[in-house]
Amino acid sequence: MQKGAKHPFLPVASGIGAWIWLASPLAQADTTPPFNSGDTAWMLSSTALVLLMTVPGLALFYAGMVRKKNVLATAAQSFAITALVSVLWMFIGYSLTFTSGNAFMGGLSRLFLNGMGLDSANGLAPTIPESVYMTFQMTFAIITPALIVGAFAERMKFSALLWFTGLWSLLVYAPIAHMVWGPAGWLAADGVLDYAGGTVVHINAGIAGLVAALVMGKRIGYRHDTMHPNNLMYTLIGASLLWVGWFGFNAGSAVAASDRAGMAMATTQIATAVAALSWMFAEWLARGKPTVLGMTSGAVAGLVAITPASGFVGPMGALWIGLAAGVICFWAAVYLKNRLGYDDSLDAFGVHAIGGIIGALLTGVFAVKAIGGTAGMLEGNTGQLLIQATGVGVTIVYDAIVSFIILKVIDWTLGLRVIGEQEREGLDITQHGEQVYE
Repeated sequence: MQKGAKHPFLPVASGIGAWIWLASPLAQADTTPPFNSGDTAWMLSSTALVLLMTVPGLALFYAGMVRKKNVLATAAQSFAITALVSVLWMFIGYSLTFTSGNAFMGGLSRLFLNGMGLDSANGLAPTIPESVYMTFQMTFAIITPALIVGAFAERMKFSALLWFTGLWSLLVYAPIAHMVWGPAGWLAADGVLDYAGGTVVHINAGIAGLVAALVMGKRIGYRHDTMHPNNLMYTLIGASLLWVGWFGFNAGSAVAASDRAGMAMATTQIATAVAALSWMFAEWLARGKPTVLGMTSGAVAGLVAITPASGFVGPMGALWIGLAAGVICFWAAVYLKNRLGYDDSLDAFGVHAIGGIIGALLTGVFAVKAIGGTAGMLEGNTGQLLIQATGVGVTIVYDAIVSFIILKVIDWTLGLRVIGEQEREGLDITQHGEQVYE
């Protein structure tokens, strides 16, 4: 036999050996679920992108809009919320949201992530490891309370923030998320469409922010003192990071590297660009100049509005949603706020609640059955708009009531707001003993 030539019986022997190995108990014990490597890789990337939205994205976006004396404290709030919610999600938040329980709340089967191993999967995401799905959903639970900070910026105690974040995450975020996304959730069963968080994240955060702003009252000197943003470059960089990270937010909500993820990415880009332009031109016409703050706020409004619709609508639907979001959110953040007189410091309500409502309702108009499996009003399903309005209404009412109770309890016990002298000096020094600007 020549050197390098194979023995004629080698293939047969190898095949018999492989069959014996695969039939052995040891080999069967090593068998893992058929997770899809492409889906898993995309969801690992999406998870990192959504985390990027909070730190450093939202931290910079908000920190650039406050006054110099509150820059560090504002960024620190996003950072601390990221850490706190991560731990709470591991302890109980994930279990309350994404395990079987009842129509309003999940169960305790994943308390402390008990039973989550390498081979476990959540029935809502069967092609990826449950550890990946859990962490992906954790990043949503992180950014939602971090968005609320924009409404009461420059006046809440850091200790009160931690208590509010913890209680709100478990008593408001978890139930709403379960009702909309969880197994046998009430709103999901009723047919409410929310692809990536229009109700769960944005309306939820914006309404809680408005309630907090009203409970705490206006900042000292509001409408009298100059309160210009300290560094719009921070805000521009933060908005850019939010834009990039949002592809993980929306396209990642397909929970697969799929055609639907591709459409969600396309609609996200279209709506965001249109909203940035529509806010810019509305401001240009109304105030004479297109500002950087306006363009970035418009982009975020577009991101917010397309979030519930991104996996259900096509490019033209995205265009109209972006156009509506830019113009209406500009009106809400500038004119509605001034007319009603509430101090929503960084327009959490004007952008997130209003943008989320626009997106949720217009999902019922522009949903395409061939894309998301449900037709909207333009395809003859007029009832979907009413279903969407029901989801919006339930979220607003539940969120407003429970958020108010949490805030009042904290105010009666710990106190929500820093004293006047501390607010005038700034939260950087009074809450953290540090400052960015000397």
